[in-house]
Amino acid sequence: MTDEIKRINNVLESASAARHASLSAVFSILLHHGAVSRAELARRTGLSKQTTSEIAKFLEDAGWIQLCGQTQGSLGRRALTYRLDPRSALVVGIDLGGTKVRLAVADLVGHVMGDVTRPTDRRGGQAVIAQIRDMAVSLAQDLGVDPGRIRCCVMGSPGVFQPHGGMIRLAPNIPGFDQMDVAGSLQQALGFPVSIENDVNLAALGEMKNGAPPNMVFIALGTGIGMGIVADGQLLRGARGSAGEIAYLPLGGDPFDARGFRLGTLESAIGSAAIADRFRALGGDASLDVRGIFDLLEKGDAAAAITLDEVARILVQAIMSIGAVLDPQRIVFGGSIGAREELVTRVRQRAATYIGGHLEIGASALGTDAVLAGAIGLALSQLHERLFDAGRQVMPWTSDQTTGLLAAARVA
Repeated sequence: MTDEIKRINNVLESASAARHASLSAVFSILLHHGAVSRAELARRTGLSKQTTSEIAKFLEDAGWIQLCGQTQGSLGRRALTYRLDPRSALVVGIDLGGTKVRLAVADLVGHVMGDVTRPTDRRGGQAVIAQIRDMAVSLAQDLGVDPGRIRCCVMGSPGVFQPHGGMIRLAPNIPGFDQMDVAGSLQQALGFPVSIENDVNLAALGEMKNGAPPNMVFIALGTGIGMGIVADGQLLRGARGSAGEIAYLPLGGDPFDARGFRLGTLESAIGSAAIADRFRALGGDASLDVRGIFDLLEKGDAAAAITLDEVARILVQAIMSIGAVLDPQRIVFGGSIGAREELVTRVRQRAATYIGGHLEIGASALGTDAVLAGAIGLALSQLHERLFDAGRQVMPWTSDQTTGLLAAARVA
């Protein structure tokens, strides 16, 4: 770190709250409006030209902005223009599932630079933490990214995250996560702040950022079933983080039957295993999985049609309950089963009959990218909020800056 940059950091750390606000205002303009001149920055922020020039110089010296051109002014004058360097800070998004884990790196403006997918380590626990670290190291190396520029990470996970202990419960496909500080372990392995969110919640946020209305729910149906809730543009988590655990709605069976306690009554009725069992009970081919059952619809198979009609009927019951409590504008279906148009069409038709046409129902526009899109979007929101917290988050990048991930990369 040069003496000049050290001096700038020392000045910034002792600056007034007004100075921090000015810095944040300039950065916000650069973030949202592209290339601008110093005069334009002063006009948009209302700051003096001297203050604006000082802040622009700091940001340029610290590696946040770049000189990118000139503008033609009056009387032939030209003004230098600056833009934010999108790679001055990076974020990581993770979509962790019971069968696979996907990790992506995005820049400061949300452009996904690259991603990698691997089967989830079946050993769970610390083995999955090490796997995620190795994936991050490998991807950073492939992208030629300085790991020191990665500022934060958001991971989407099945189950319910416990913020106080860092554990994840109700995620049986990833053993050990209910007995360890997952967030703390992951943060220590990566070397930068980590947040964990329910994967379906992130899918809901991803859909909202992609244009879904501010009152909507995302229902993921596959091996199990879960729901993410966005109310008035805000994610709804509940007192213990369990809002949206609709697997436990008392629908589709006897809610007092102990056989449904572990997975939930609704999931026991329409999860992938339940769909296959229902199909077989109707005389269907016992060797077929749910994908095979959907394929039979095109051939006019009666057992397949009856099976999916019943799944749609139970889903409409769930939507009736959801509508009575949350009054969403849109229901978005995702997951390997929920996103199938054959099922969505059946649900839409029955909902129109029994609920009316005011409720929008459709498949996810983002498909398998929904969770990752939500993770990156939330990570960027957190980064933008923290970036100028008391001025101390604005740190220049140096070649000898070391983080956990950078240390891991060196070992690799």
